[in-house]
Amino acid sequence: MSSLPLEPPTYLSSLQNNIRARPIPWEGAVRAGNITDEHLKKIKAVDKVRKEQRRQTVEGDLAGYVSLLAGGPESKSVLDSAARRTDIVQCILVLAADLINDVPSLATALVAHPNPYKSFLPLLRHSTNAEDPIPLLTSTFLTNLVSVSLFSSSKPAPRDDEALSQLYTYLSTLTQNQDSGLQDIGVQELSALLRTARARELFWQQRKQTVDPLIEILRAATGVKDSSSSTLAGSARGIEPGLAGGIGLQLLYRVLLVLWQLSFEGNLVGEDLQNDYEFVQLYTNLLRLSPKEKTTRLLLATLNNLLSSNRTTLLPVAVFVRLPALLTNLSGRHLTDEDLLEDLQALKELLDEYTKTQTTFDQYAAELQSGHLRWSPPHRDPTFWKDNARRILDDNNGALPKKLAEILSKNWDNDKQVLAIGCNDVGHLVKELPERRAQLEKLGLKTRVMELMADKDEAVRWESLRAVGEWLRYTFDD
Repeated sequence: MSSLPLEPPTYLSSLQNNIRARPIPWEGAVRAGNITDEHLKKIKAVDKVRKEQRRQTVEGDLAGYVSLLAGGPESKSVLDSAARRTDIVQCILVLAADLINDVPSLATALVAHPNPYKSFLPLLRHSTNAEDPIPLLTSTFLTNLVSVSLFSSSKPAPRDDEALSQLYTYLSTLTQNQDSGLQDIGVQELSALLRTARARELFWQQRKQTVDPLIEILRAATGVKDSSSSTLAGSARGIEPGLAGGIGLQLLYRVLLVLWQLSFEGNLVGEDLQNDYEFVQLYTNLLRLSPKEKTTRLLLATLNNLLSSNRTTLLPVAVFVRLPALLTNLSGRHLTDEDLLEDLQALKELLDEYTKTQTTFDQYAAELQSGHLRWSPPHRDPTFWKDNARRILDDNNGALPKKLAEILSKNWDNDKQVLAIGCNDVGHLVKELPERRAQLEKLGLKTRVMELMADKDEAVRWESLRAVGEWLRYTFDD
C-alpha cells in the first residue's frame, strides 16, 4: 500500500514564506564579518531567482554549494560563520531546504560530504521555546537530507544514527505540543524519516519519546486517555462515530501513517506495542470510529502487519476484543479502496483460521493477555478451573499468573470490577491447586488480595475475602 502524498503543513509554509520575503542587509553582514564575500556571491546567485536558474547555478558548482552549507577543509559553513545573526541563520535554513528540494544532485553531493550534519544538528537545541523558528527550520532541512542519506546507503552509518536520534528527540517535542500546527509538522517529518528498517528500529528504541505521544493523540481521538478504561477493552459500541479530543482528520491520518510504517517491523514491536499500549484494543476502537476510508485503510493495514507477525500473542487478544465481529460489520459496508478490501479479507481469513481451533483456555489466556478482565464465562465456571488451573500456572513458564499479578497491581479506579474478577481467579487457582500457593505468593498475589479486602468497592471486598478464605482454609489444613 502506498501512502498519499502529503502537502507541507500550513504553519511551516507560512513561516518559510515570511522569512523568504524579509530583506537581509547582506553587505553589512560581510562588513561585520558574519559571512564572507564568497558566501555572499553564492547566496545571491540562487536567492530569489527562478527554479530553473537556481538549478543550473547549483549544478554548475556543486562543490561550492556543499562547502557553503557544510563547510570545507579550510572554510566554515555559512551557518557557522553567521551563528550570532539569527536573521541570517533563519534565511539560510529556508534557502538550504529549497536548494536540496529543487536540486536533488546537491542533496546527493551533501551526503557524500564526510560530516554533512555538523553545522545543523546543534541548531535543533537552539532553544526550548516551541515558537523559535530555528530548530523547526533545521528539522525540516535535516529530515530531507537524512532521508536521502538513508536511501543512498547500503548499510547503517553512525552519522545517520546520531542525526536520527537527535531528530526524533526534537520532533517528539512537537508531537507533544498543544499547537496542532506544530504537531502536524512533527508527525509528518517523523513519517518522512521512517522509510528504512534501521530508521524504524531507532525510532522504536526511543519509544518513550516517539511512540508515547502518538498513542496519546489516538487515545484522545477516541475520547479515552486512560489505557485502563473499560472503553478500550471492547465496550466502545456505544460511542457515537466521530473524533473526540479536538483531533483533526489530517493529524489523525498522519499519526496512523507513522504507526503503519512502524508496523513493518512487526516481529520487533508487536508484542511490546500490546503490552505497553493495549494496541489491539485501541485500534479496534479506532476502527469503530474511523471517519474515512483512508483512515480505515491504515488501521486495517497496521493490524494485518502486526497480527500476521505476532499470531501467538496478538490473535487471542483480537478475538477477545471482538475484532472478528467488527470486520464482518465492515464487510457489509460499501467500501471501494482496493488496499483496504485486501487487508480486510486477509485479516478475516487470519482470524477465522484461528477461531476454528480456539479453546476455552485460549479465550481465558487471551483475556489475560489483553490486560483487561470482564466477567466472561470461564471466570465463574467451576469445570473450567478444574480442567485448566494447572495449565494456567504452567503454560509458557507461568506467564499467565504473572500477567494476572500485573493486572491486579493497578488501581483500576475507572473499572473496579477488574479487581473483583482478578481476586475471583486467584481464589479458584488456590482452591484447585493448594500445593502451588507458594508460586502465587512469590508473585505478590496473596499480599495484594489481602490489601483489597479494605477496598472501597463492595464487589472487590467480597471477592478478595473469598480468595483469602481459600488461602486460610488450606493453611489451617496444613
